[in-house]
Amino acid sequence: MSPIRLVRHFPSAPGLRWFGLGPDLRPCRGLLKLQRLLDRHAFWARGRSFTQLRRLLVGSDAVVSVWRGKRLVGFGRASSDGYSRAVLWDVVVAGDLQGHGLGRRVIEELLHAPGVAGVERVYLMTTNSGGFYRQLGFCDASPQQLLVLKR
Repeated sequence: MSPIRLVRHFPSAPGLRWFGLGPDLRPCRGLLKLQRLLDRHAFWARGRSFTQLRRLLVGSDAVVSVWRGKRLVGFGRASSDGYSRAVLWDVVVAGDLQGHGLGRRVIEELLHAPGVAGVERVYLMTTNSGGFYRQLGFCDASPQQLLVLKR
């Protein structure tokens, strides 16, 4: 069984975005693997094109991926103003590896990334994983409300 490797990408993840690089900066069709991970394990991110994934990565101040050998098994990203607010996006772990601490590792790496560490508030949105995030110290944003403008 291959060991688990966590990769901290440069902001906007240029190696992953343009060259599909994974662990040790080796080409591994990483963008395709990210697309597949999201399609299979993230209902909110299904159907994203390579162009859309590249745009999402460009706007990310912190990007983390988790690999088991050549398989991409986890991912997360964050955007931040570097001072007051940051938002965690697209945190996902392959279903067969959930419950082994990989999601916790992704969150911890994102929270300690330059530009995210030290901000006043870190936001995230979740539909089904509130209990997981509460275990990591997140709490409901009451009295704040989540508002959405659908386009």
